[in-house]
Amino acid sequence: MKSLSHLACHARAFAFALLACTSVVSAAERYPDQPIRILVPFTPGGGTDFTSRIVGAKLAELTGWQIVIENRPGAGGNLAVEAASKAAPDGYTLVMGQTDNVMLGPWLYPSLTYDTVKSLTPIVEVSVTPAAIGSAASGSIKTPQDLVTKGKSAQGLRWSTAGAGTLGHLIGEDFKNRTNINLLQVPYKGAAPAITDVMGGQVDIYIGTLTSLVPLINSGKLNGVAVTTAKRSQNFPDIPTLDESVAKGMDFSIWMGLFGPAGMPPAIVETLNRAVNRVLQSPDVIAKLNASGVNAAGGTSKEFAEFVAREYAMYGKLVKASGIKLD
Repeated sequence: MKSLSHLACHARAFAFALLACTSVVSAAERYPDQPIRILVPFTPGGGTDFTSRIVGAKLAELTGWQIVIENRPGAGGNLAVEAASKAAPDGYTLVMGQTDNVMLGPWLYPSLTYDTVKSLTPIVEVSVTPAAIGSAASGSIKTPQDLVTKGKSAQGLRWSTAGAGTLGHLIGEDFKNRTNINLLQVPYKGAAPAITDVMGGQVDIYIGTLTSLVPLINSGKLNGVAVTTAKRSQNFPDIPTLDESVAKGMDFSIWMGLFGPAGMPPAIVETLNRAVNRVLQSPDVIAKLNASGVNAAGGTSKEFAEFVAREYAMYGKLVKASGIKLD
């Protein structure tokens, strides 16, 4: 027969477990009762910042929640993701991750302390957009063929990206390998300064999200040279693809999604997922995103988690094949 002290010990353990469970449920039911920070991994003015602010503003409007957009650039967008992975898993620190940092960062930077699948909670896929190439309107590069011609010249082709280790970096390396051109990457801390130097003539082209280029293409300051997806953008069908012209088989798109730290309570993940899906189904949000070459995504957190796991494995193989090494 078990002693009374032994039974008392089990009773106390059960009580503590019950209290902890009740506390989690209670926190989830109250969520959110303080501002929610969404970390943006790049500087203001780029595609990630643009989409984050549209989604954040509508989220606040529809729910009444306090949403704070915080730009945290650096290391190709990896600093913000790393910060989010170390935050308390209470739903109050999130990050707008995308192909650049959640898919490529851990494979490219051995010093990073996060693993996308193990360190983050996928909440919802937010958007998908083609990657694109832009050049100065006053320059000589107008078409995909011009890229190859300039790349095979003695000077070669200088291209700017939002940072070393971003998808723009990987796309450039893939394009260089497919066309056998001389391509020199010039990395920046975000899309805005990278594009500014294209317009100023310090570099020849920019490779990044179509979203970052659209306002300047529309105003006549930049040429939309090409998109990197296999099919043309449904929103900008006049911009050719690299696949159809000079680099058969190229097919890269950039997606964004909302993540939190690993270990978030499922009830909080579901609350956020439902709210962001409402945002992505709003006609005004869809119209704003489409005008910038972005397509709203959405779906369940389970679907997004499965997609992230597949993409992460695939990009690991691509990075290895590219030979890119950082750190």
